Amino acid sequence: MAKTYKQLVAEALTQVREIFPWDLQTMLEQQPEVVVVDIREPAEVAAGTIPQAFAVPRGILESACEWGYADTVPVLVKARQQPVVLVCRSGNRSILAALSLQQLGYEQVYSLKTGIRGWNDYELPLINQQGELVDGELADQLLNPPVITQESA
Repeated sequence: MAKTYKQLVAEALTQVREIFPWDLQTMLEQQPEVVVVDIREPAEVAAGTIPQAFAVPRGILESACEWGYADTVPVLVKARQQPVVLVCRSGNRSILAALSLQQLGYEQVYSLKTGIRGWNDYELPLINQQGELVDGELADQLLNPPVITQESA
């Protein structure tokens, strides 16, 4: 029987550890080896990301974790024993991505609960592609696009 996206996320939640934005902030202050991966699409990341994060779109994440691919990201390949925190807009895509990394042998994988929206809501800094701080109110507008419902389609 086919599952919905919400069902897939709910199942993954039983297997993946989540942390809140304030937990990630503390982790970054106390553990410099933490690898933060923003798995959103490039246009989403351009609107603002966590300063310590590097972007690896969800579509290439698994190949980025292995040697021998054009998408290989060496920092990520070498992070199997390090804390890795995956970030998306709201925390759903990162749950599924964290499950994939666990299956690939990553030992300390976390998903940022509430995603980059929660990070911004907690008034933690976001930067744009030029490394400049993004205004929190502007980020809030960019991080909350309209939802498409069956009735609106």
